[in-house]
Amino acid sequence: MKPREVYSKTMPFVWAKLLLGLATIVISIVLFAILMGIAFLFKSGGAAFFMFIIWLAATGAVNFIINHWFGYLVKAGHIAVITEAVTTGRVPDNQVEYGKQMVKDRFATSNVYFMVDKLVSAAVKQLQNGFEKVGGALGNIVPGMNAVVSIGKLFIGIALGYIDECCLGYTFLKKEQGAFKSAADGVVIYAQNWKKLLKDAAKTTATVVGLMIAATLVSLLFFGLIFRVLGLSGIWGFVAFAFACFIAWLIKSVFIDSYMMVKMMVSYMQEAPTTVITFDLYGKLCGLSRKFKELFNKGQQEDPTPQPAYAAAGAAGTVQSSASAGDKPVFCGECGAKNKSGTRFCGECGKPIT
Repeated sequence: MKPREVYSKTMPFVWAKLLLGLATIVISIVLFAILMGIAFLFKSGGAAFFMFIIWLAATGAVNFIINHWFGYLVKAGHIAVITEAVTTGRVPDNQVEYGKQMVKDRFATSNVYFMVDKLVSAAVKQLQNGFEKVGGALGNIVPGMNAVVSIGKLFIGIALGYIDECCLGYTFLKKEQGAFKSAADGVVIYAQNWKKLLKDAAKTTATVVGLMIAATLVSLLFFGLIFRVLGLSGIWGFVAFAFACFIAWLIKSVFIDSYMMVKMMVSYMQEAPTTVITFDLYGKLCGLSRKFKELFNKGQQEDPTPQPAYAAAGAAGTVQSSASAGDKPVFCGECGAKNKSGTRFCGECGKPIT
């Protein structure tokens, strides 16, 4: 299936996201009306500013609660259905029920899903920070490098923002493995195919930025005109900007992000089933991100079966042979390197293997 077809056939999840977003905005408006009403009773600009700050904090809390407890699960169900559509060419008849059941079967509880999602997101963030450190060091040497790094951060932030969705999709694809192990494998597969996937993500980045700017400007013009007709000025200009940002955020999180997630997942799922990892990205990513190392270690504890022989021996580039069922390999909890069964110290970093 092509991205547009998958997107159009999984619209029930998009509408669910829209309802959650609208609920957030409605609650925000009600809170705004109540707090501004209190400020009006005091007839003080200071009171209005204080109530506005409270409103921003309360809106943030409401947004977190709704998206944390409901939005994440809707997204997980959507990812499960997208994975099914891309890999089999069909969308389940009752896709909402199918998505709920898949999330329940795969993660058992919502807490497990939250943990996997957060570990993947944090690992990606730490890898992005590694890029920023390299760019920051070059910025002191190469003129104009700081500007390049800033643009690069924006690109990587958006382009890699869909890694967790792709990796969660891989957990639904690899049902025979534990969720943590599949998520770790998913990150490595993404890294293995970075050239093609980031090439596809370049178009995604430009589209997201352009649509986000357009949505913000249109929303700002709309609320600005309303407040101007009502004769409101001063702090109300900032309020108009805040509402414009809310609307733009809603459009992005519901429609833009959903479509871009479908596009990236289609690209990812076309590569994942046939990807053979030919070098030890596990060890490298463990060294770059402690969150990935945590995800990797949880996967090893969760799934004791030996891995297939697709890792290579570091810089030497020689493919390791698979271990037999009676000679199960062990993995270093410090750097993630693969060692022979019975090894007491890691051959890569020298740390004790526990």
